[in-house]
Amino acid sequence: MIILHTNDFHNRMPPRAAEHIKKSKADMQAVLLDAGDAISAGNIVYNPCEPILEKMTSIGYDAMCMGNREFHFTRVGFETKVKDAGFPVLCANVHPKHEGDRPVVDWIMLERGDKKIAVAGLTVPMITPTMKSAMVSSWLFEPPLQAARRVASAVMLEKPDLLVFLTHIGIAQDRLLANAVPKIDLIIGGHTHTTLETGERVNNTLIVQTGAYCRNLGIVDWNTETGELTARLEAL
Repeated sequence: MIILHTNDFHNRMPPRAAEHIKKSKADMQAVLLDAGDAISAGNIVYNPCEPILEKMTSIGYDAMCMGNREFHFTRVGFETKVKDAGFPVLCANVHPKHEGDRPVVDWIMLERGDKKIAVAGLTVPMITPTMKSAMVSSWLFEPPLQAARRVASAVMLEKPDLLVFLTHIGIAQDRLLANAVPKIDLIIGGHTHTTLETGERVNNTLIVQTGAYCRNLGIVDWNTETGELTARLEAL
């Protein structure tokens, strides 16, 4: 089974690259995931629409992790930034400061044939309780590793065949995550724009990241018989 992945588009997806990703997903019957910072808006401002999310929806993305660019400290800003995604946006470590729904979810379960793939999301903390900005924010962030332990324990009760974390916390934190939560099979990362040609292994966890700006498509081959994961990049 193939898992395709991207990260840190920053609103850059040429038509030829979009068509290549769409065709690769169809030809390989692959799962397609993104690790965040897809949109053009910055951390403070937001746009009324984000066409790249519409493009990713038409391509057939199965889920993406919320990047720092997809977050906004107001409720309306946050909801507006991700509303054009016709697929789940994941982030387990952002919570409303008061009661209310979130425009993101902690994790999802994808089923492909008789296999279950659990996919959870983590994002770099933007606003924590000790920051002055917490006074005006509608949201607060939980430490990523703390959230990961909590979510992994809950997810494993569902007995997935593969546990994937989509992260936008950077390569150094990904390495810490792999050590802290050894149940994770695959970490698809973003935020630091790191190019990992064949991935990086920390214990039994494979960490992958494609760089940035739609330069590469990440390809992970999952041998469903042995459980082995292998990674490579394909230039876009």
